[in-house]
Amino acid sequence: MQITISQLKKAFNDNMAVNIDSLHVNDGEIIGLVGNNGAGKTTMFRLMLDLLKADNGYVDLTFCTNANEQTQGTGDAADTITVDPAKMEDWKRYTGAYIDDSFLIDFLLPEEYFEFIAKVCGIDNDTMRQRLDEMERFMGGEIMGKKKLIRDYSAGNKQKIGIVAAMLNHPQLLILDEPFNFLDPSSQNILKQMLTHYNQTTGATVLLSSHNLQHTVDVSSRIVLLEHGVIVKDLANSNGCADKELEHYFMVGATEEQTEEETEGKAEEETVGKAEEKQEGQA
Repeated sequence: MQITISQLKKAFNDNMAVNIDSLHVNDGEIIGLVGNNGAGKTTMFRLMLDLLKADNGYVDLTFCTNANEQTQGTGDAADTITVDPAKMEDWKRYTGAYIDDSFLIDFLLPEEYFEFIAKVCGIDNDTMRQRLDEMERFMGGEIMGKKKLIRDYSAGNKQKIGIVAAMLNHPQLLILDEPFNFLDPSSQNILKQMLTHYNQTTGATVLLSSHNLQHTVDVSSRIVLLEHGVIVKDLANSNGCADKELEHYFMVGATEEQTEEETEGKAEEETVGKAEEKQEGQA
């Protein structure tokens, strides 16, 4: 799926959360969205999924209406359509997403939840079971057959349930917000392998955000860096080549912040010192 974002703006009161002039994502790219807290990553995803209304601008999604795993991402023998998610519903059947646990129906068993997703997406039971079997290594034997409601699972296992559900319909566009959160190291590595394999075998477009730079660099073909809702860097990431530039960017930012804090601290100490001297002189 191709994505075009133009003049996209969203503010909360006086705080500009997203202010993206232009961004184009090609078929089959894995885009890693990085930035500090409050950079606008989650807000951008919510705007793309029509979970928030933009103050200005638009998002266009171009997808194949008759794509299968052989034609998806290649443009071969596939009809395409471009829609604005805020104005049409067609895109939903071609998109999978997991932002947070509000996406889950937590009074269901995982099996019931997956069956619900499959029914909504028109997936037959045999195909559903086959796809769940393919993701069993990621679930690690901790999800299926436990006779537990989703709300009773750990944060890490809820994360796994949400990611598996998002991938169950083999979407042309997969959006995952902080997918590595709450997962143990083994599950994080399996997830990276699973996302890479899915992208390579289906040609799907994948967008993910993460505070973990190493995981993001490992899996992404391109890195988009957001600060205060603005794209400040758009980096090709062939063979992880964006790693050093990202490391330098965040290291410089941290150093500048530390220097600013130290300067403010020294100024405060000087002010307190002068006040104490003045009091002693008056005494």
